[in-house]
Amino acid sequence: MESYNRIAPDVKLGEGVRFFGFVNAYGCTIGDGTKVGAFVEIQKNAAIGKNCKISSHTFICEGVKIGDRVFVGHNVTFINDLYPRAVNEDGSLQTEADWKVIETVIEDGASIGSSATILCGVTIGAGAIIGSGSVVTKSVPPGEIWAGNPAKRLRKVKA
Repeated sequence: MESYNRIAPDVKLGEGVRFFGFVNAYGCTIGDGTKVGAFVEIQKNAAIGKNCKISSHTFICEGVKIGDRVFVGHNVTFINDLYPRAVNEDGSLQTEADWKVIETVIEDGASIGSSATILCGVTIGAGAIIGSGSVVTKSVPPGEIWAGNPAKRLRKVKA
């Protein structure tokens, strides 16, 4: 049976990467042993580390760097533009030359709950947990649990 994935030839795939249908990936890197759920898009210049789980309906845009052993829940959205616009002041459609990608970093072992939105320019520290439905607007230190809109610190992760 056809898988209906669109994996462009410029994608750098590690060993044992698995896709689960309707994945669109181009110009990105995906590390060994990572699983990518259905209906996921991974754009150019995004990087996903080893042994990650990217759940269905997630959008990983250009400029997102995900470390090793990261869990990304269903329907997580990453943002890479602080001031998105369709057109310039003169009314012409914007092109890549008209805006700047702002990088986002997710460090090793972090977990992001379903339906979270991660704004650009933040780092989610190693082992941190982001609650479902959260909107992350600033960097999260390693080993902390954050949730809400905007996301705020709840406590340290229990060892």
